Amino acid sequence: MSAKQDFGFLPKGFDLEPELLDQISARSGIQRCLIGHDELLLIVHEVPQAGVPEREPLVFWRTPAGGWFGPDSRKGLGQLSALLERYHAVVDEYEAVIDESEGAAEVFKVLRHAGPLARSTRNMLVAIEQACTHDDDNRELMTLKDRGRELERAAELLYHDAKLVLDFQQAERAEEQQAATERLNTIAFRLNLMAGFFLPLVGIGGLMGMNVDLPEFVHSWFWGIFFGGLLLGVVVLFLVGWKTGGRE
Repeated sequence: MSAKQDFGFLPKGFDLEPELLDQISARSGIQRCLIGHDELLLIVHEVPQAGVPEREPLVFWRTPAGGWFGPDSRKGLGQLSALLERYHAVVDEYEAVIDESEGAAEVFKVLRHAGPLARSTRNMLVAIEQACTHDDDNRELMTLKDRGRELERAAELLYHDAKLVLDFQQAERAEEQQAATERLNTIAFRLNLMAGFFLPLVGIGGLMGMNVDLPEFVHSWFWGIFFGGLLLGVVVLFLVGWKTGGRE
């Protein structure tokens, strides 16, 4: 059996029976309800901090007489009710961030914290339900259990909403990038058609501009050759457009 002074997370005013002391170690551990002979020990966690893996325990003790005491040794479950309010406040704050978010960075920040928040609310509800099972005539505890269920649902919805918004924003960015790529492809295609249209004329002009002796009829047929080059450009333009099926 362990000595009580080994458990630093226990409030000083808690005088637990040996059956409960034998079930705990020097660390608070997960959220749970420990059942003794005539006593209960409810261990829950404070609202998780973003990026902090450690959890701050809050311990509630039900005495053999049936009364509950909170972490500050104050009688009643008022601190458990306040803890649920803090969870609700964080969930509401993050829901507002999602509704007003304009970028993926804000939503991703919420999503990273929403996962631990949802797990913590779910495990806390399980611990409270265990306590209710062994203190089933406590109306205040039953009310807190119902509030815990509402909180669990709100935290789960927060996580799924954040993930859905992030996926939507990613899909929206992908569509914008795809549209921009299509516009660039269309511009490049039109430029290639224009280059193909002038290619025969440029080739003929390069040939006639070389320092070589050309036949005399070439000089007299200049305009014919010029328009012939344009005609070849039209043919190339038609063939290329027909082969590719044309583009808008």
